[in-house]
Amino acid sequence: MNEVTVSFPDASIDYRQNPECYRIGHGERGVFHVHPYKDELLPLWAIRNEADARQAVADIHERYRDYRQQGDFVGMDMARKYLQMGYTRARRYARYPGGRKKDAEGRLRQPSNADAEKARIAEHYREMLDQVRDDQAYQRAKRDYQRRLRSAKR
Repeated sequence: MNEVTVSFPDASIDYRQNPECYRIGHGERGVFHVHPYKDELLPLWAIRNEADARQAVADIHERYRDYRQQGDFVGMDMARKYLQMGYTRARRYARYPGGRKKDAEGRLRQPSNADAEKARIAEHYREMLDQVRDDQAYQRAKRDYQRRLRSAKR
């Protein structure tokens, strides 16, 4: 791999063709900018209601397995990020009516557990997120990817 200096994420890059430009990062960074994965995963993602969320979790995990079978770490990690986004967004909606942490005057609202359905949705996403994070193939692919990036910098 040649070292490439880019600002991550850069929506003009095809990360499948240029995986060396991808950065793992923390949390959900890049979910809306890493193409073509965004176009493949975002239509699957949902937290509207529990039935849609269950289907979304299953569909994202199926896509994760496809990426894993293809040896596509960037795709695997992006699927992980979409599961993480489902968890964090559903938790926020479970704790804050309308998903808003601040009121109209900009003051922080007190969190609650008012939306039990969104809390259940968050758990569906979290369970699959934990499975992906614990997947030996994911962990191995992540280590290999990080190793390749480090050796490319030398």
